[in-house]
Amino acid sequence: MNNTLLKLIALITMIIDHVGAIFFSYEPNFRIIGRIAFPIYCFLLVEGYFHTRDVKKYSIRLLLFALVSEIPFDYAFFGGMNNTHQNIFFTLFLGLLAVHAIEAYFGKKPLISVAGLLLAMFLSEYFHTDYGMLGILYILTFYGLRKVEGLPKVLLMLLIIGILNVLLSGGLQYYSILAVPFIAAYNGKPGPRNILLKYGFYTAYPLHLLILYLLQ
Repeated sequence: MNNTLLKLIALITMIIDHVGAIFFSYEPNFRIIGRIAFPIYCFLLVEGYFHTRDVKKYSIRLLLFALVSEIPFDYAFFGGMNNTHQNIFFTLFLGLLAVHAIEAYFGKKPLISVAGLLLAMFLSEYFHTDYGMLGILYILTFYGLRKVEGLPKVLLMLLIIGILNVLLSGGLQYYSILAVPFIAAYNGKPGPRNILLKYGFYTAYPLHLLILYLLQ
């Protein structure tokens, strides 16, 4: 599977998850399918970090979409403005900063790397971003396993994600390991690339939340 196909799978399963959360809260199958989305997004974030031409622009883009998405996120899930939970773009933004802190400084200034990682984890919990510290650790898992290949990589992903779910979450989140076969099938290729696709995947997040709110 190329990058674009993985993004499409993550987007579709995320929308299914949100439809279930908003309209069919009594039916767990929507949410189970939805557990596939976030690990794929975490994996693609790490891939994006190593393929972007400008990490600063990448991080700013994530932050801007986090801010743009917050109003439709709040209205879709809470029916109005709510400061108790922040959308997934904030988690991805903090995860990117954590990866950059490790990648850029660990060899020369390890204390900066550790501080950056701890700060990202703290902020994800303090501001109650989607998935919180668990999301940051998912991202770090894919960062740490990036150079591992084949079956050992698949087994380690299953093991680490499983342990993180047991320690920090539970319930439906156990089904997030369903994302591993899709990630394992990644072929390292970008797939179709154009500006409409690039920003279409970003825009789809706040747009689908707005549509779900209006449908309510």
